[in-house]
Amino acid sequence: MLGLPRYMYRIVEEIERHAKEVGLDFYTTIFEMVPYDTMNEIAAYQGFPTRYPHWRFGMQYERLSKSYTYGLHKIYEMVINNDPCYAYLLEGNSLVDQKMVIAHVFAHCDFFKNNQWFAATNRKMIDEMANHGARIRRSIERRGLENVERFLDVCLSIDNLIDVHSPFIRRERIESDADEEPVQVSRIEAKPYMEEYVNPPQVLEAERKRREAEREHAKQKLPAQPVKDVMGFLVEHAPLEPYERNLLEMVREEAYYFAPQGQTKIMNEGWASFWHSRLLTGRVLSAAEIVDFADNHSMTMQTSPQKLNPYKLGLDLFRDIEDRWNRGAFGREYEDCDDIVARESWNRQLDLGLGKIFEVRRIYNDITFIDEFLTPEFAARQMMYTFGYNPKTSRWEIFSRQFEAIKAQILRDLTNFGQPEIYVEDANHKNRGELMLKHTHAGVDLQPDYGQATLANLVRIWRRPVNLRTVVGDKRRIWHHDGTEFKELPG
Repeated sequence: MLGLPRYMYRIVEEIERHAKEVGLDFYTTIFEMVPYDTMNEIAAYQGFPTRYPHWRFGMQYERLSKSYTYGLHKIYEMVINNDPCYAYLLEGNSLVDQKMVIAHVFAHCDFFKNNQWFAATNRKMIDEMANHGARIRRSIERRGLENVERFLDVCLSIDNLIDVHSPFIRRERIESDADEEPVQVSRIEAKPYMEEYVNPPQVLEAERKRREAEREHAKQKLPAQPVKDVMGFLVEHAPLEPYERNLLEMVREEAYYFAPQGQTKIMNEGWASFWHSRLLTGRVLSAAEIVDFADNHSMTMQTSPQKLNPYKLGLDLFRDIEDRWNRGAFGREYEDCDDIVARESWNRQLDLGLGKIFEVRRIYNDITFIDEFLTPEFAARQMMYTFGYNPKTSRWEIFSRQFEAIKAQILRDLTNFGQPEIYVEDANHKNRGELMLKHTHAGVDLQPDYGQATLANLVRIWRRPVNLRTVVGDKRRIWHHDGTEFKELPG
């Protein structure tokens, strides 16, 4: 623990002991107390003390500094998924605030260590980030700041084009000595005297050759199947200079490191809030400190009419799961009960709640968490609804309070972080070396300005025109960019 006053050491040790007693399991956690300007700098670097030089970090620092100066926000803590975990406490916080943050950090560290979606992350990323910074600085010395920074801008504009599930997929190549089955051409049943008219030999032969040609083309096609990891495909196949390939690889590696945090935002913050609340109110705080804690905690949990608060949603869901499994309010018998009074008073006194929330913390992400545990009763208690802009009235209005619509909207916003799913379909489109991408349309059209800018950046990497197959309105379209001009063509 670096830079902590002596009394803070004792507080950290006490809270750590309580956290372990309730079952939290975390890596060694190193705390450091920093002033607000250093905290803003670390936050601008996404929690890491050392990053590569880039204008976006300075822009983020300016935004955070002005927001703090005007009293619009306050960063209480930063914690890094690493082994050991590093956490930063804000100098000047009240003692109650520091206790809340320390308990919150230990729960985060437990989540980082034990949730399966973090299992594939680099646990020495703080060293890797510093290594990336050193490598990029060497590139700047050799290639010039403008060249490196311009290409970094291109890489960062596509750092969402990854496959967040690929770290968990292990594919084995199956080798077979068996001869390939000959191409079969379907025939129409006909009487013998009509055979040559219904199934003309020359037509069947032409069809057989066409299918053989398609089979051979499929063998040579790159990629053989659509690839969601666009960045990985470009790293492997784009005609880049060595330093450009290294930059793209580093940005991709960092994108994969941060991906699980986006996949588990609700769960992670809910888990940390659940435990800091329980530890402080049940073990750590004195009676004189409870009111101050309640005031600070309520500010973190406050909700907005415009968006969900991941802290509150996650916390309330974990509490609901613990309560339901303690009462036995799950399973076939409970689900089949259609008596509202009986369901509300249901209590089999199973006391399985604590074990269940630890199980949930281990294996779920936000999508599966919401899909599995968001219930109609929970949505009604939380007064949840969907809303949107009504062009007829020029106002934002509530669209629905139906549970199915609420759940569908939340899952839609969480799927792929609410961003479009893009795949590499063909690296030699029309045999001209052009890149063809495919947008899996899920009911929401792409934004043309973002799409046009992204395609231009992809042209910079691919060195050839880039196409994107998508849907605009109800019509199939192909967006085409050759590096100088953007076109929308019929699909």
